[in-house]
Amino acid sequence: MELEEKPTYGEPRKYDSSFKGPIQNRSCTDIVCCILFVIAILGYFAVGVLAWSQGDPRKVIYPTDSRGQFCGQAGTPLEKKRFLFYFNIMKCASPMVLLEFQCPTTQMCVEKCPDKFMTLAKAYYNGKDFDYYKTFCKEGATNSMGIPEILKQGLCPAMLTPSKPFTQRCFPALGLKGGLITVGNNSHFDDGSGKMRDAKDLVDGVKNATVVMEARQVVMKIFEDYTKSWYWILIGLVIAMLTSLLFIILLRFLAGIMVWVMIVMVILVIGYGIFHCYMEYAALKGEAGANVTLQEIGFQTDFTVYLQIRQTWLAFMIILAIVEVIIILLLIFLRKRILIAIALIKEASRTIGHVMCSLFYPLFTFLLLAIVIAYWAVTAIFLSTSNEPIYKVFNETMCDHSRKTCEPANYSASPEKAQCPDSECLFAFYGGETAYHKYLIGLQFYNVFLFFWCANFVTALGQMTLAGAFASHYWAFNKPDDVPAFPVFSSLGRSLRYHTGTLAFGSLILSIVQIIRVLLEYLDHKLKGAHNKCTKFLLCCLKCCFWCLEKFVKFINRNAYIMTAIYGKNFCTSARDAFFLLMRNMIRVAVLDKVTDFLLFLGKLLIVGLVGIFAFFFFSGRVEAFENTAPHLHYYWVPILTVVVGSYLIAHGFFSVYAMCVDTLFLCFLEDLERNDGSAERPYLMPENLRKILNKKNKTEPAE
Repeated sequence: MELEEKPTYGEPRKYDSSFKGPIQNRSCTDIVCCILFVIAILGYFAVGVLAWSQGDPRKVIYPTDSRGQFCGQAGTPLEKKRFLFYFNIMKCASPMVLLEFQCPTTQMCVEKCPDKFMTLAKAYYNGKDFDYYKTFCKEGATNSMGIPEILKQGLCPAMLTPSKPFTQRCFPALGLKGGLITVGNNSHFDDGSGKMRDAKDLVDGVKNATVVMEARQVVMKIFEDYTKSWYWILIGLVIAMLTSLLFIILLRFLAGIMVWVMIVMVILVIGYGIFHCYMEYAALKGEAGANVTLQEIGFQTDFTVYLQIRQTWLAFMIILAIVEVIIILLLIFLRKRILIAIALIKEASRTIGHVMCSLFYPLFTFLLLAIVIAYWAVTAIFLSTSNEPIYKVFNETMCDHSRKTCEPANYSASPEKAQCPDSECLFAFYGGETAYHKYLIGLQFYNVFLFFWCANFVTALGQMTLAGAFASHYWAFNKPDDVPAFPVFSSLGRSLRYHTGTLAFGSLILSIVQIIRVLLEYLDHKLKGAHNKCTKFLLCCLKCCFWCLEKFVKFINRNAYIMTAIYGKNFCTSARDAFFLLMRNMIRVAVLDKVTDFLLFLGKLLIVGLVGIFAFFFFSGRVEAFENTAPHLHYYWVPILTVVVGSYLIAHGFFSVYAMCVDTLFLCFLEDLERNDGSAERPYLMPENLRKILNKKNKTEPAE
């Protein structure tokens, strides 16, 4: 007698005549984790209340002068003085700024930034100029004092340079003249000793800041482009939303045709991209400077320069050609599996058609995520601004008291000032010595961790809710008559009432993995430039491993939530059952499920491609009909990129419902094959077209 071999991955599901879909008579699961999650949420609220009582968001909104006062704050003497002026901005290039985030120079609030070049030595002998100059000096500076005395006490800067405000701070206004960097319109200045010097001396000191200034100009141009094109961007996103909705509706009635149209359209869109890149590549042939390589041109802040180089369009053409070949090869080798995937998508379309409110559930998830993100951001701001102002001794010469704390009120008469005459007591940063300030970093960590936990919980709630609604449709014997009324709301109620602990358990595991990834990134950033190649390799391996682990945990969680929504079991049991079910059908999972994901990805790619092409022709002015309508921009790729990214997120939101529906139906489909055999007593519940593709049929069906 031969022994029956026991299945490697658990026992297949047995037929149960009483099983009619998601079990109604269920009990609470993972209660311990539910209690832990509730306690953590209450602690999160306590941290928020504590941060709001201690924090001061004005420290983020307003720049702070050397005394820790806020520039431009309403109801204070500095209300009209909105801008922060640096006595010697060149000291901001000191490496100490990166460590202490504070320039070692006097800073004061002013009504407007200086708009002319002037030295103290020159302004001192002209009453009108000195009155203007004193607006950038501390109180107490008078023309009865000598220039050396004013400079010794640090009442005024040695010179003023034309500046422009940026983020309410005055930065030198650099310009180009004859290919050289200049400051304002001046070529010479008086250094205070009566000797005229070439402005090149000042320019040499400013050159180190040119990269920062170029970056500032790029940011300002991008911001200006957004102000000119924001309403057109919104129109593009609305078009993406309507296109996604139309695509979903068409899938409901023409799933098979739409999938094949989608495949052909994606191939055509990418093919057109290859053709367009070739035409641009050919058009630049013989153009002066077009044959320069990307390596030779280096980094340029004006990105349109790259579009004038042939190598750029050649790179685009090669990338698109590789993507095109990969897609075509996948379609050729997976053509049989695509038929089954199309059948699944048809069933998903039919299911969503009977549960239409599921299409709008992502809006509820988005609202909850917006609340979680807003709470985390506000709490983080209040925590980071809940410190007290700390003042330190700053000086230019050697001093034993350098970088030590001090009191600005009586510093002029302090022993530190007597020992270091050229030192100043300036605002350094916000800190504190109380127990609250000592554990502030721990509170910030708790804020980040709870943010991950709550965000993952909201996502998990959406997955379980949709899974319960779609499973109730699949297991209904007579569709849609046996489908319960309001399946989404019923599933949401079951998930919150019975399985909050399960949702918290799964999201907790995922949050722990994500916080470890954040810590690894933080550690890598802190040790950058200090660790050797072995340490760098080890960190890289750890980051790669935890990235893979996060993907695996998300996969397990998603399928565990589906099994919990159907059978009402705890997280560990559901995860085990889902994993064993998938392993017993490994080939189907590896091919069929991923083919379906690939087809849905092509749908998202099609929507993004169509909207992106429309945005390209509109904002680039390539079409004469749009030439007068489109805004004139510095970088037309800014709104195009924004529309493309936004379109993908919108399409992903709609297709995420489809993806969850397909995953749920896929697990139900696998269980259907194990539970039933097609007999009159155990008929298959899968749709007829899927049965034909799999050569399965119920015995009650007439023979062909």
